[in-house]
Amino acid sequence: MTVGLIDYRAGNRKSVENALRFLGIAFRVIERPEELRLVDKIIFPGVGEARAAMEVLTERGLDGGLREAAAAGVPLLGICIGCQLFLDRSDERDAVCLGIVGGACRRFPASIGLKIPQIGWNQVFHRSRHWLFDGVPDGGSFYFDHSYYPVLTDRGIEIGETDYGLSFTSAYALGNVVAVQFHPEKSGPYGLRLLSNFVEKGE
Repeated sequence: MTVGLIDYRAGNRKSVENALRFLGIAFRVIERPEELRLVDKIIFPGVGEARAAMEVLTERGLDGGLREAAAAGVPLLGICIGCQLFLDRSDERDAVCLGIVGGACRRFPASIGLKIPQIGWNQVFHRSRHWLFDGVPDGGSFYFDHSYYPVLTDRGIEIGETDYGLSFTSAYALGNVVAVQFHPEKSGPYGLRLLSNFVEKGE
């Protein structure tokens, strides 16, 4: 079992690598679409800016490669900006995203009266039973760092919800594609459990 980590010249890939090493999970860094065929599962680690990330993915052909992998049933996990880029569009510089999951990424409005970006720990409440959260309690806290959040076309695929001045989707699952707006690799034991669940149970 080997996990592929998408390299898009940004993000916090090293933190995810460290978490996978701690868990004893084999991985390889993916820079070209043909390398996607060499791994069993894919993680899109995330920090960055939507349009810039999409430009790198398109330049490398990884945009099409990720769409093909998702359509072929390869398990994918999107983290933070990965969660956002799986959607159709983002308000961040009006970026066209991967379109793997229906929805758009919106910026927190100033009207929430809270600091933007949201940086720090917040609770994730389960909205349906899903293996990704096995062993993680309802309302468990995870680490967030974001100004934008996913708005799904179908909230029926929402598996986690968080409140930050408004209620937003913090985790979703559509078949072999799962995504979280928070950073499991920076979220202590619950985050490590989530990563382990993806590797062991994702299918």
